[in-house]
Order: sequence, then structure tokens, then C-alpha cells
Amino acid sequence: MAGVDRKQRVNAMLERTIGYQFSRPLADRAWRVPPPKLFNSVLVRVTGYQLSRPLAGRAWNLPKADGGRLLTAPVIVFSAPRSGSTLLRVVLGSHSELYAPPELPLKHLGVRAETKWIQTSFEGLELTTEDVEHMLWDRVLAEALRRSGKPRIVVKTPANVLIWERIAACWPDARFVFLLRHPAATVASLQSSFDPAWQPATEAGSLEESVAKGLRYMTVLEQAREALPGFTVRYEELTAAPERVVRELCEFLGVPFQPAMLEYGAFDHAGFTPGLGDSSLNIRSGRIQPSAPMPDEMPAELADICATWGYLHPANEPSSVG
Repeated sequence: MAGVDRKQRVNAMLERTIGYQFSRPLADRAWRVPPPKLFNSVLVRVTGYQLSRPLAGRAWNLPKADGGRLLTAPVIVFSAPRSGSTLLRVVLGSHSELYAPPELPLKHLGVRAETKWIQTSFEGLELTTEDVEHMLWDRVLAEALRRSGKPRIVVKTPANVLIWERIAACWPDARFVFLLRHPAATVASLQSSFDPAWQPATEAGSLEESVAKGLRYMTVLEQAREALPGFTVRYEELTAAPERVVRELCEFLGVPFQPAMLEYGAFDHAGFTPGLGDSSLNIRSGRIQPSAPMPDEMPAELADICATWGYLHPANEPSSVG
């Protein structure tokens, strides 16, 4: 009865205002959309407005995207390969507020827009392929973070430094950490850890290839350091004075230092597998190990980057001839 009374009250109000009421259609007569003129006459009387088609020369534009992201202040670690980024990942991931998943090369996580159809759709939505890729990156990492139960994510993959400009554009509020290691040590580790299963068939693992690859990453890493605000960590200092370095890094990230971070073996860290960073016995030990001895050979091509980063190189030493 309450429903009937409500319907009667609504119909009485409609009849007083617009001259119509709600009713069920006759069983043999399908309901049809009223003609625009009739519908508009009702709208004008009730609201003062009417329905009309947009003018032919006036296009409706979407408002500009605000760049909203699911992730808040992600920690992005930029480094060359074989510079200790896996160690830094597990140390940070041992913090109760930081989730540091295994590597995810964002450069290889992309969106295809190859057909004219989808390209036209993107244009209509005022989106670029890069816009949609940024949404994809953000969504994938946000889901990983949600599953972890922690509030903040650490993103570590050496290959990501090659697209540092896009990553900085995707997460403008990111906190950037730049991890450096002596270039000669990085190159030596690159060569000794070469695994053809994870490298292009054209590579043989020679010293020349390792030097070229290492320099490519280190050069781009230095470009990112010059352009972005952030905190620089040296691998040698991280392994020699871990508490001091990690304390300073925590202060930069705005989280309290937790001593247990230095005993990362007490926590369950996924990703100690080939292809996802360091999988050596050192990293599996669960404790921060001293740096490996410097290699005997320091390729001449590394002299400039050694000087830029403040590392020793024979070519940069003052000549004793005099």
C-alpha cells in the first residue's frame, strides 16, 4: 500500500507541474521515444532548457588529463646492470613500509596501436600510446603493491634507466635513487656473469661488448642524475658502511630507519633467479657482503665516466714523468 500511495503522490505532483503522469503502457502498444518537439516542450516548461544537436562546426573536447596515478611517491632506483641494485632492492624491501618486487623492465611492457581503427580511437579519446602505456605501468605496479599489503613500492630494474625521461613523466612525484659502482667493477661483473640464455644471439660476452654495454647504461644514468633530483648511493659505501648509508637513504625517502633492513635474509625476498637480477651465492647469503676486489684491467674507454663519478682510473692519474 505504501508503494501505491507514493505513486499517487508522485503522479499528483507531475500532473500539477507538467500535465503528465506515470502509467504502464497498454499491453498491445510498445513504448516509443516521444518526438523531439513534444519532449522539448515538456523540458522547456519544467526546466527552461531543451535538447539540441551540437553545431556542425563546434567539436566537444575532453578536458586535459590530470596525470592521476594509483601509485604515490614510488621509489625508483636507476643504475647500470651489475652495480648492486639487487642488494639495494632487498635491503629496502626489508623495511616494513616498502615493497620491492623483482625486476620489471617497463621498456618491454607496452601497448600496441597498430591499426588505423585503434589509432583513431585514441585520437578521439585524446590519448597517445605513451599515455596508455603509462596507465598500464601504473596499474600493474599498483596491483603488485596492493597484494603486498605495504603502502609504498620500490621499482628497480637497470634497463629502466634507458627510459628515465618517460618514467619521470609517468610519476612526477617519484623519489629517485641513483646507484653508482666503479665502472671497471661493473664491466668486470657484466663479463663474468654473461649468460647467453638471457642475451641476444649476436653477443658473445667479450670484454669489448661488456665495456660498450656498461658505458651505454652509465652514460644515460649520468644524464638522469644531472636532470632529476634524487639521492646517490655508492655500492662501495653501501657494502662498507651499510648502516650509515641506509640511514641516510631512509631519511631521504621519509621513512624511519629499521636495523632489521641490514639483515635482509630474515625476510622472504622473491626474485633470486637468473633474468631477474643477481642470483649469486653472495646475494643468497642474506647478509651484506664486502665488495669484490677491483679488477686488474681497467679499460681505457672508462676513464671519462670514472672521472665524472669520482672513481680512480690509471688514465686520470697525474703523470710521474717530469
